Amino acid sequence: MMPAASILLVDDDHHLATSLGEWLAEEGFEIHLAGTLDDARQQLKQHAFELVITDLRLGGEDGMTLVTDVKNHHSETPVLVMTGYATPNTAVEAVRAGAVDLLTKPVIDDELLLAIDRAMNQRKIEAENETLRRQLDQRSGLENILSHDYRMMKIFDVIDSVADAKASILITGENGTGKSMIARAIHNRCSRRSGPFVEVACGALPDTLLESELFGHVAGAYTGANTDRRGKFELADGGTLFLDEIATATPAMQVKLLRVLQELQFEPLGGMETRSVDTRVILATNENLDQAVADGSFRQDLYYRINVVNIVLPSLRERTGDIPLLVDHFLREAAETAGREVDGFDREAMKCLQSYAWPGNVRQLENVVERAVLLATDRVLTKDDLPPDVLGTSANQHASIGSIGNSPGVTASNGPSSFNPAVLDGCSLREALEGPEREIILHSLRRHNWNRAATADELEINRTTLYKKMKRLGLDDPRLQYANH
Repeated sequence: MMPAASILLVDDDHHLATSLGEWLAEEGFEIHLAGTLDDARQQLKQHAFELVITDLRLGGEDGMTLVTDVKNHHSETPVLVMTGYATPNTAVEAVRAGAVDLLTKPVIDDELLLAIDRAMNQRKIEAENETLRRQLDQRSGLENILSHDYRMMKIFDVIDSVADAKASILITGENGTGKSMIARAIHNRCSRRSGPFVEVACGALPDTLLESELFGHVAGAYTGANTDRRGKFELADGGTLFLDEIATATPAMQVKLLRVLQELQFEPLGGMETRSVDTRVILATNENLDQAVADGSFRQDLYYRINVVNIVLPSLRERTGDIPLLVDHFLREAAETAGREVDGFDREAMKCLQSYAWPGNVRQLENVVERAVLLATDRVLTKDDLPPDVLGTSANQHASIGSIGNSPGVTASNGPSSFNPAVLDGCSLREALEGPEREIILHSLRRHNWNRAATADELEINRTTLYKKMKRLGLDDPRLQYANH
């Protein structure tokens, strides 16, 4: 039989407290009574309560002081506040002080039981989250991957099973699901953990530069190659090489990757000497490789070579139960970085966070929490601190429509926009838009000194999409980086 939940009931009205306490005892709770702040503080020192229920007026004392005390010294214990003198600001003040709910006297029995149930459930969830956080902290390499979703737990078990396997591992999942973190976790769990972990974003480099990046080059291999350079396969010797966005590799590069994965041998770009390495390779993609093989854009033999162990990461919208845990983690990190005092999101804001689809997954959630912390004017974050897209609105809709006027053939004005039909003479719409698209991307690349990750962030596209556009628009030529602006 489960022990009765222990509640400290604090009220200076002895008759009311006794009556309410007897009724709660009949409902199955263990009740302790206190009539003053000192009495309540003394009992809190002597006994671990699962809930505190307090009046706001305790003779000449302020019950809000007790709420603050409990939050500061017994943070695991939730507090319910009762008052017969509620004002519109009372609830806000109570939440700021640390209360989980406020009830107005006279309290309705069912309303009180419901509030107690909510407070107990919140305490249980917070205790479970803290336990999970401690368990995750004990997992070497998994301390930054927060989840209690059963699918993620299975993935943690797979990581333990394959950490020391020699076979290649393929990690698949949408952008922002944490493929890089999983790769690092595998490395940190294996016997190679003392060796290097080297990451390469394949989609961010054109084919020639990618070959040099992976296999190195000898002096004179191409214009500007003045000295020999070791590639990532060599730099990761004795450790792990993580190849992200592997689906962007060209057919020629796929052939070279197949050989090095099978034989762990290669020649540097422009060189004749065969080099051997002992490098464990983990690969990742957000694309459907089965479909790519069917379409002929990805080699079937390479697919079977890398798909020995496939770890499929679920999207955030498939594990919404993890959102409160992740929000709490990101909130503490952002508050510490920004030097802000933040208590957390209120119930309505958390409901918005859990009902949103999160196309950018965990990475997007982290950005939204950081933004809320930086822009908030209060310790308790509300839905007003969330961006419009999370709330289902679009503050940028009009701005996006107006920006079309920057394209050739479209003229923005105070009145209706006008279009120059000559821009489409003899060409398709896609061909007509290639010119302005190329200029926009080129301008952004130059502004960020050809940093593709920063360019992709500014244009709000992923790196793979940026690289594909660069190839289509002829912007992947390395000579462009040294041309006059």
